Amino acid sequence: MKLNALWRVILTVVVVMGNGAAAQNPGPSKTSAQNARDEKPAEQKEKTTMEAYHLDFSLNEIEDGRKINSRQYSTDLATNEGNEIKIGTRVPVQSKDGEFQYLDIGTNVFARVAETRGQTELVVRAEISNFATPEHDPRDLHPVIRQMKIGGSTLLPLGKTIVIGSADDPNSKRQFQLEVTVTKLR
Repeated sequence: MKLNALWRVILTVVVVMGNGAAAQNPGPSKTSAQNARDEKPAEQKEKTTMEAYHLDFSLNEIEDGRKINSRQYSTDLATNEGNEIKIGTRVPVQSKDGEFQYLDIGTNVFARVAETRGQTELVVRAEISNFATPEHDPRDLHPVIRQMKIGGSTLLPLGKTIVIGSADDPNSKRQFQLEVTVTKLR
């Protein structure tokens, strides 16, 4: 019995000493090549400067070649950061008897400016949704929703208005265009 207790104490001391030694020496030392490889990203980060941009979006509704409606959105963002503009209403929809899910109805615009291999890229995604019937009754638990998504990416066009994408409305003779103008901030 005393011998078993002695072995337990010895085993405990060995385990504790082993963990202490492992904590003091976390692993093999790095070679100079590994150190140089680890330092390289830090040097690149210092060389990359963060730029700021102002984006003006225009969602245009066009019928017979004429602009009949236009909605304006704008945001500021920095290089390699994304930003989102979200405007709308959360609508409860009954999925099962007594259970509701919420749909986001409105406009959602996401933009990101990214530096990739020495070039600046603009990425944009827009989602527009509304009720299929303008006179939607809020008590209707199963509304019909129209949805349109436009997205794209391009090299960053400073100071020029460009069309990111356009889509024809299948229920009318209207077309929707998403335009953006990007300005560099100082």
